[in-house]
Amino acid sequence: MASYDKAMESYKKAVTTAASLAASAMLVRGVVNELVPYEVRDLLFSGMGYLRSHMSSQHTIIIEETEGWANNQLYDAARAYLATRINTDMQRLRVSRVDETKSMMFSMEEGEEMADVHEGTEFKWRLVCRDNSSASSSNTNGRGGSGNFKLEVRSFEMSFHRKHKDKALTSYLPHILAVAKKIKEQNRTLKIYMNEGESWFAIDLHHPSTFSTLAMDHKLKQSVMDDLERFVKRKEYYKKIGKAWKRGYLLYGPPGTGKSSMIAAMANYLKFDVYDLELTEVNWNSTLRRLLIGMTNRSILVIEDIDCTVELQQREEGQEGTKSNPSEDKVTLSGLLNFVDGLWSTSGEERIIIFTTNYKERLDPALLRPGRMDMHIHMGYCCPESFRILASNYHSIDHHATYPEIEELIKEVMVTPAEVAEVLMRNEETDVALKGLIQFLKRKKDGAGKPENVDQVAKEEEQEKEMMTKSDVPDNEDQQDGSKE
Repeated sequence: MASYDKAMESYKKAVTTAASLAASAMLVRGVVNELVPYEVRDLLFSGMGYLRSHMSSQHTIIIEETEGWANNQLYDAARAYLATRINTDMQRLRVSRVDETKSMMFSMEEGEEMADVHEGTEFKWRLVCRDNSSASSSNTNGRGGSGNFKLEVRSFEMSFHRKHKDKALTSYLPHILAVAKKIKEQNRTLKIYMNEGESWFAIDLHHPSTFSTLAMDHKLKQSVMDDLERFVKRKEYYKKIGKAWKRGYLLYGPPGTGKSSMIAAMANYLKFDVYDLELTEVNWNSTLRRLLIGMTNRSILVIEDIDCTVELQQREEGQEGTKSNPSEDKVTLSGLLNFVDGLWSTSGEERIIIFTTNYKERLDPALLRPGRMDMHIHMGYCCPESFRILASNYHSIDHHATYPEIEELIKEVMVTPAEVAEVLMRNEETDVALKGLIQFLKRKKDGAGKPENVDQVAKEEEQEKEMMTKSDVPDNEDQQDGSKE
């Protein structure tokens, strides 16, 4: 019993001492906050932190939201990176959405911690918010103005064992920047630009077309995707061979065969902005040059219906009424070609140039040669494979009892993917829609009969497919397709 009383007495003394120390600490803290300027306090705290850091095996990197007057790109990258690795079971989460077309974004709340593992090493992250009102008030009074200081300064603290410092600086942080760049590219909203006068005007591009929904021959589609992939990966190759980093595509075929959808699919696939150049709005070569120089890198220049948008003055002399007056600066074929593959073609990098036409035979041969339009893509009439893609797009089916009859009719009738799509959209009931398509195809067949040249057209389309899917010569990329036309 005596030992129990002694223990209780010791416990009471310990509690009393702890309470006294806590009260003293609070009193000292209050006095320090009242009497010691914040600059001195910061110096004291930083000195204590310095001592702690030398006694601890942990290292900490501070990544503040701003650096002077500019945003800290590393902070933005870390925020985007951590959002993809955050545990939604955390006790406190910050959730936001700034665009109705985007998904919700999760981020850390003040004081929360999370861990991330990179190459077998654990890195701990913590979001810290610091009140900067005292500094803001002091600078405002000193300058006599309103100031431009944030009242709250956010920063990430990244902690790790000191032996992994080199990995953190040379591997982990660059990895975060690279991943964040890819996230930004994937999430950014594409733009489509239109020209008016000498300026470009942009709106958001939300075209849903992708290569998976594009109704065309699979081999031809895959050859286009492979060509695009090869192009964007060959910066050093183009530099080595001394050519501008660009690629030209000619899309040709009857109206309604998906040329515009192909352009949108290419833009969505590469995440490139689109510049839709209306040549009828351009009167002078000098204006054309200013517009084309104003394009950004990683973009697609589109000139639709190149054969009829404007009567480009021919370069050949001797054609009456086509030789331009040297004193004038009218838009000419030479001016356009100079940007496509002349000296002005080097004014930007990683650019796609697309011409479209319904009548390839009307084009000036100078537009078609390799180095200008490197790949010629024939957008033909609907084939059985195209029909199946459209049926899957509009009715989410892979097979139906009517498929054999429809596919036989499609082989006999020249019908565009746009016509087939329009019929499939008329009714949400699959059976009704497909029966309507059969009736449409039969009427088209009976009304027009089988065109005399339908076999020839089918033969030409098959030749086009074979030409586009032949193996490429890696070291002569720019000759791979255009020379086959």
